[in-house]
Amino acid sequence: MRNVLFILFFAAVMLACNDSLVKSEYQATDDGAWNQGNIITFSFAEMDTVQEHDMFINVRNDATFAYSNLFLITELEFPTGETLKDTLQYQMALPDGTWLGKGLGGMKENKLWYKENIVFPTSGVYKLRISQAMRKNGKVEGIVNLQGITDVGYQIEKSGE
Repeated sequence: MRNVLFILFFAAVMLACNDSLVKSEYQATDDGAWNQGNIITFSFAEMDTVQEHDMFINVRNDATFAYSNLFLITELEFPTGETLKDTLQYQMALPDGTWLGKGLGGMKENKLWYKENIVFPTSGVYKLRISQAMRKNGKVEGIVNLQGITDVGYQIEKSGE
């Protein structure tokens, strides 16, 4: 019996390991609401300057998120000062209202593609800034407090693994 438990434990540990994961971090929003002026900023360094990487934006939402998509503005700042700015749209739910992402109950986690096969060519500190850019249909002004987004993060993995 002990051998069976050891084998199950070993298998679980091996499945949980992700050799391609380089960096991952999350920040919580304020009580499950992402304020329009709250630019979530991450800093990271010590990147392999030759290896290609895939970058993801990770978003956790709960059942109070009232939309089927999510608009984000991102800025990736290189140590040289060069900045890549993108406006992104992600689908968060199917047309029938079924949430996309992983998770049980009302909490879902979405791993959203951001950059594919990106190389970090210089040593130094990189900064990733993420802000929400949600608006109601037909409105010019943005949603000040976007309810239902509980955490925002990023993940960097080695490409092709």
